[in-house]
Amino acid sequence: MQGTIDGFSYGFVTPVAAYVMACLGSALGLRCVVRSLLNQESWKPGWLALGAAAIGCGIWTMHFIAMIGFQVEETAVRYDVELTVTSLAVAIVVVGIGVFVVGYRGATPAALSVAGTITGLGVAAMHYLGMAALHLNGEIHYAMVTVALSVVIAVVAATAALWAAVSIRGFLTSLGASLVMGVAVSGMHYTGMAAVSVHLHDSGGTTWAGDSPTSLLLPMLIGPAIFLLLAAVVVMFDPLLVLGDGEWGGKGAQQQPAQDTRQIPRQPSARQGKEQPSPGWQQNPTSTRTDLRL
Repeated sequence: MQGTIDGFSYGFVTPVAAYVMACLGSALGLRCVVRSLLNQESWKPGWLALGAAAIGCGIWTMHFIAMIGFQVEETAVRYDVELTVTSLAVAIVVVGIGVFVVGYRGATPAALSVAGTITGLGVAAMHYLGMAALHLNGEIHYAMVTVALSVVIAVVAATAALWAAVSIRGFLTSLGASLVMGVAVSGMHYTGMAAVSVHLHDSGGTTWAGDSPTSLLLPMLIGPAIFLLLAAVVVMFDPLLVLGDGEWGGKGAQQQPAQDTRQIPRQPSARQGKEQPSPGWQQNPTSTRTDLRL
């Protein structure tokens, strides 16, 4: 018997909230990677680790917020705690590998290809490992073509995000990249969910175990959400991280030439005053006589 799947049991609340968390995690992660590249004196491993944790937590939180709206009408849905936690660890570790590769190797085509592929496969692994934590009175089947499409979306999204992390310096442009990344990550999730079908068991007995979505996922989401908020505080209180390389360096570059230009006419040499008096000396003969007496 085919089960009736409803991925939007709470309407647009869960997809919108999931998209916001994906954008927040991507934005914080990208800015942390940029921070490690802007200031070579900073502790690069720490900033890269913070960026990987932010992106991983954002993707994981997005997935399970969206899964709160998932239900099968004919059966209850439960989640395995260990697999759910493992999927979070997989997301952070694998995203971290891609972030560290790009952070130390730069935006070379080879580095981006390797890091983007690893990170994208990690995101897909997190998604399907999280789906493996789902228990119900039936079997979950996947349309392999749609699954392959979701993996491709994950790899492309991860590669684009890593490229943006090392190539985009401005805050607004980086914010736009995170919004696009949020669309890609959410698109990957719902593409993977479109591949799902449920074949119910003939028996109506409840032979599965685990916790309900609200009793398990909501408490577990509190930790990653608090972490993302703390990471946001770090971003907001670091001017270099907010401004980026272009704006930070641009202000200093605009101030220095202005100081040099003002100093040139203020201290003319005595030789210049005798051979080719400047217009400023001609307009102020009193200053000229005073200097000659000295």
